[in-house]
Amino acid sequence: MESLPHHIVERILERLEVKPLLRFKAVSKQWRSTIESPFFQERQLKHRQQSGDPDVLMVSAWRGSGKIESLSTLVLGSSSSVKIPTPWEEEDTQYLVSFNSCDGLVCLYNPLVSGFVVNPATRWHRPLPLCGLQQLMVDLGNSYFELGHALFKLGFGKDKFTGTYKPVWLYNSAEIGRENATTCEVFDFSTNAWRYVTPAAPYRLAVCADPAFVDGSLYWFTDCEETKVVSLDLHTEAFQVLSKAPFAANPHRKDNPYEIVMCNLDNRLCVSEKKGSNQVIWSFNAGNKTWDKICSIDLDITSIFYNSPTLCAFLPLALLDGKNKKTKKKNKNLLFYDLVKGRELLTLDPENSSFVYVAFDAEHFFGYPVFYFQSLISI
Repeated sequence: MESLPHHIVERILERLEVKPLLRFKAVSKQWRSTIESPFFQERQLKHRQQSGDPDVLMVSAWRGSGKIESLSTLVLGSSSSVKIPTPWEEEDTQYLVSFNSCDGLVCLYNPLVSGFVVNPATRWHRPLPLCGLQQLMVDLGNSYFELGHALFKLGFGKDKFTGTYKPVWLYNSAEIGRENATTCEVFDFSTNAWRYVTPAAPYRLAVCADPAFVDGSLYWFTDCEETKVVSLDLHTEAFQVLSKAPFAANPHRKDNPYEIVMCNLDNRLCVSEKKGSNQVIWSFNAGNKTWDKICSIDLDITSIFYNSPTLCAFLPLALLDGKNKKTKKKNKNLLFYDLVKGRELLTLDPENSSFVYVAFDAEHFFGYPVFYFQSLISI
């Protein structure tokens, strides 16, 4: 390696995985400087994404005897998970996770305690202070819920023009004495503080629904008679409402709020809707502002094959490179999570959508999954 020009060495290094790169920082000052440079880290991440070799992070999984394992990762195709040590492990706090990663970073949160932005591959992490909503929940205690307020999910995304990462709380606020329908708080890493964005979304949000991050914007379902999707451009920090959606009116019923879920599949906004005995997955076409049906799953057949009642929509995590077992042709297989059992990752060939295959089956509660590519990036 010493006889090679350094720019050739750099091209070789950026094709390696994170674990050996962390060790190679000790080779020389030049190698350390190269591996720690933002330019190198961005190229290394692009190679990982192009390789189609992702990981699934599991957050707050039960490991028996009431013990919570904060973080663990599953390399797809394996049969076991690998624990990721964290400094907050002994706190035994159950964290939720924003269901979209950004450049190998994930955002953990809890309604009542400080959260973290974490790089699972390097174990780098940065704590987030309480936002205004969380502090209010701490101050009010049980009376917060007596006011009729609900829990809302944290969004995490990236301004695609400046490269700035932004955790975002968007929540209904009439119950807590605010004049507007919603309130929006955005975390600023440069000041290490939350700030309010005005005006916020013009419609009240559907409770319990997770926002999705796609191509520089975050998206939420609204609580309207006619289903709407509202977006926040993370560069301009302006809200807008997407064109009329083909989903059922006001789908987020209190008795089953997960009949419809939103996600990012191949960098496209998608919605998975349980519709009678079928689950339909829609994809938003940003070019002509229309929704296209990309997949329909027969839940009756799936229920028999999978031996589980399909009480709510499966949560799609990603489209993975795969091969049709009949035609032997390459295609995209859908990786998704069973929200009912909470223990399995499943895969499905969209061209043969009646058959579901178990990709991973845990003994206890699986935790909250998020799909990500390993990177060296930190904030």
